[in-house]
Amino acid sequence: MRLAFPFSAIVGQEEMKRAILLTAVDPTIGGVLILGHRGTAKSTVVRALPALLPPMSVVRGCRYGCDPDNDTRRCDDCRARIAAGEKLRHDKHPVPVVDLPLGATEDRVVGALDLERALTRGEKAYEPGLLARANRGYLYVDEINLLEDHLVDLLLDVAATGENVVEREGISVRHPARFVLVGSGNPEEGDLRPQLLDRFGLSVEVTTTTDLDARVEVIKRRDAFDRDPEGFTAKWASEDLDARKHVERARKRIDALKVPDAVLRDAARLCAAVGTDGVRGELALLRGARALAAYDGARAVTTAHLRTIAPSALRHRLRRNVLDDVGSAVRIERAVVDVLGAA
Repeated sequence: MRLAFPFSAIVGQEEMKRAILLTAVDPTIGGVLILGHRGTAKSTVVRALPALLPPMSVVRGCRYGCDPDNDTRRCDDCRARIAAGEKLRHDKHPVPVVDLPLGATEDRVVGALDLERALTRGEKAYEPGLLARANRGYLYVDEINLLEDHLVDLLLDVAATGENVVEREGISVRHPARFVLVGSGNPEEGDLRPQLLDRFGLSVEVTTTTDLDARVEVIKRRDAFDRDPEGFTAKWASEDLDARKHVERARKRIDALKVPDAVLRDAARLCAAVGTDGVRGELALLRGARALAAYDGARAVTTAHLRTIAPSALRHRLRRNVLDDVGSAVRIERAVVDVLGAA
């Protein structure tokens, strides 16, 4: 198996790395949208993600990775096994990180008739697709702004319900499909549909660094990895393990974190100031700030956590203003200073 470039060895891009880590702490934050030019480690950070994810408990023999501790999110197969009196056992599996290629067919994404069983045994059976593999994990779409409209519609439906429903060719299947959607792309190649854009909890804009020392360090590390992947990965293994332990500890403490009403009011005031639609902006701010506080080991969520998360949680939710020629990040920075005060 090809080794992935270590997460901890990625130079700079702190906001992108933080956004990915926070979804590992709290998947309910929603997906992460990473926009930037080529060669800015967008795909690299996603490929490195599995090393940071603690293993999860999965019902033994389940094709959809059902959670043995969650009775409300079980597939039809697991429900049938329970109804038949079977006691479900469980195993530890790695958290899936699944690629959705741009050219994927709908059958490959949602699943389809198992042709081998149909031809050899004459049975109608369902072959799970990419959504089944990604359940309780991550679904990654590179160049997501170029994804075909019918696949975007499909992802929107599944994101809204948390289930994949397949009704075709005499097959009727319903299974859980809850995942963190990570999309990357070059904004110069096209925009995302507003409905899909709104589904991302956090967004990040990455650029090529102009710092000479940082660029040299990027070259050195990439060259070292290409020449000796095993040795380079081993060198950074302890740093990746530390990040994984931070994620595990944050998951255990996040539910006990206090969120003062004053912080919630600040979040609401900030979203009102920038004019976001609905309450998804406030929810993304709350969940992102809480996950950050848990990762940092804080006892409560503070305005400082809101200040850190605000650009990632809000920049993709701003309405376009043709009279304002500054970028969304600058507009967020102005609103943060106006509402929360200078840092």
